[in-house]
Amino acid sequence: MKMLFPHRTFQKIHHTPRGVLLFTRALAALLLPVLFLMPAPCTGESAETIVRDAFDYWRGEASVSRLTMTIHRPSWQRTVSIDAWTQGESESLFVIKAPAKDRGNGTLKKGRTMWVYNPKVNKIIKLPPSMMSQSWQGSDFSNNDLAKTDSLIYDYTHSLTGQTTQHGHTVYSIRSDPKPDAPVIWGMITLEIRDDHILLKETFFDEELEPVKEMTASDIQPVDGKPFPMTWRMAKTDTQDEYTLMVYDALTFQQELNPNTFTRANLIKVGR
Repeated sequence: MKMLFPHRTFQKIHHTPRGVLLFTRALAALLLPVLFLMPAPCTGESAETIVRDAFDYWRGEASVSRLTMTIHRPSWQRTVSIDAWTQGESESLFVIKAPAKDRGNGTLKKGRTMWVYNPKVNKIIKLPPSMMSQSWQGSDFSNNDLAKTDSLIYDYTHSLTGQTTQHGHTVYSIRSDPKPDAPVIWGMITLEIRDDHILLKETFFDEELEPVKEMTASDIQPVDGKPFPMTWRMAKTDTQDEYTLMVYDALTFQQELNPNTFTRANLIKVGR
């Protein structure tokens, strides 16, 4: 290959101010097309990746927990104790342990199918998809919310709308819009997710894009070597006096649970 700048020519122009200028311009002319052909530097994760990472972080590979749920209304308040198991993206089991009158009521989710068990009638009922968004045990959490359903991943498209810095962390603001014909009731969901995958806030909007309820996370503590919010608050946006608190009393993350955990037979067994 013929050199554009033979050694002696380079020596000649290098030692004069005009020579340096000519050489710099020639070199820039050579490199500029190459720079345009290089791929643009990565600007960060996509909204889809941020949402999926937060979802996976929230559920972990598998988890076992004891929860206290407090349902607060202006004229009354109810508290229930719950044992919970989750695995992967779509397996969940929740069973009420107290109070005594509700003991044994449970919910099992596998894939897109959910069953509920009522020990008083000793019967398992399969819920239709339309019931997945209904209130769980009269709380502000739906069946989908409680099970940390993968619907958020597969039924919505996500776009990054902004980011801020809070307490040394970057917090991403994300808008999630339902895909055409997705079996969901929300017209839009907005998320605030920290750069360490912690979901800080989730706001649910109706078909008119009016906010209906909002979930916020707090009391972040180390759990099995990673920070995790131990308190979740779901509240109606049009009133401050109707909300549900979900507090982790105990929580462990595991690699895998017994395959028989997420079966209808076990739904009955742990409910007794």
